[in-house]
Amino acid sequence: MDRPRPFSMIREFHLADWFTLGNACAGMGALFAAMSFLQSGERLHLQYACALIPLALAFDVLDGRIARWRQTSSALGRELDSLADVISFGVAPAVIAYGCGMQGLYDRVVLVFFVACGVSRLARYNVTAERLGGGTGKVAYFEGTPIPTSMLLVAVLWAAAAHDAIGDALWGGVWWLAGFRLHPLVLMFALSGSLMVSRIRIPKL
Repeated sequence: MDRPRPFSMIREFHLADWFTLGNACAGMGALFAAMSFLQSGERLHLQYACALIPLALAFDVLDGRIARWRQTSSALGRELDSLADVISFGVAPAVIAYGCGMQGLYDRVVLVFFVACGVSRLARYNVTAERLGGGTGKVAYFEGTPIPTSMLLVAVLWAAAAHDAIGDALWGGVWWLAGFRLHPLVLMFALSGSLMVSRIRIPKL
């Protein structure tokens, strides 16, 4: 009977996988910072949360380049990358938006829609990567906008926090529909999510 080996899975990690984990850790750091803002009300925590998303993007770019350089692409690495991206570019931006004041019922529905679109986009990419690569293993284009484009949304939220345009002062004000709140600024998340699950072809650089 084989004895279990401690950390046997970690031994299977390639160098690129550790950068992928760096992506996930940066995303988790952003979530903790956003929650710290909700607890303390100190705006600096919100800006920290926004600043950690570009760090996650840097790790995301590097892991792909390292994998290609060392020719160590694997199914494990692809799955790790998708899971890390869900945290850093899906859940974290949605939570940061919530922290900025998008807390009405309609806001929450839109933010959940955004995350669901991001998860769906990544799942579709993983399933169709082989087909899109034409058997070469290299994907020439994305179908739908990549989930890291949520960086643009985070940039808007960072600017809003920097100008103290959060909470009741959120840009665009607030609409009351059937007794529930909708902050028009949240619609940029609806647009981003819709583009992620679209069939638009985006060349892969």
